Amino acid sequence: MEIIEGVAARMKRRRIDANLTQRELASKAGVSYGSLRVFEETGKASFEAVVKIAFALEAEAEFERLFPPRPPKTIEEVVGQPARKRVRKK
Repeated sequence: MEIIEGVAARMKRRRIDANLTQRELASKAGVSYGSLRVFEETGKASFEAVVKIAFALEAEAEFERLFPPRPPKTIEEVVGQPARKRVRKK
């Protein structure tokens, strides 16, 4: 998937720019060397591992941009209705 591969490539570029080896970054992030290597090569990693790597590379603020709230579509959504906390099946 293009997005996953792009994230992995940007992480690798940031690692190299920080002058860190894969082993050094894995140690700093608290993830296994194998997990880091596989992430760089394939983009596959647990979300927890990606977050740890982001913190180690000082990129954790970027997660604030994931899943932002959608802007309201109607005036009723702006006033008077509390935010939904879950979805019920009908």
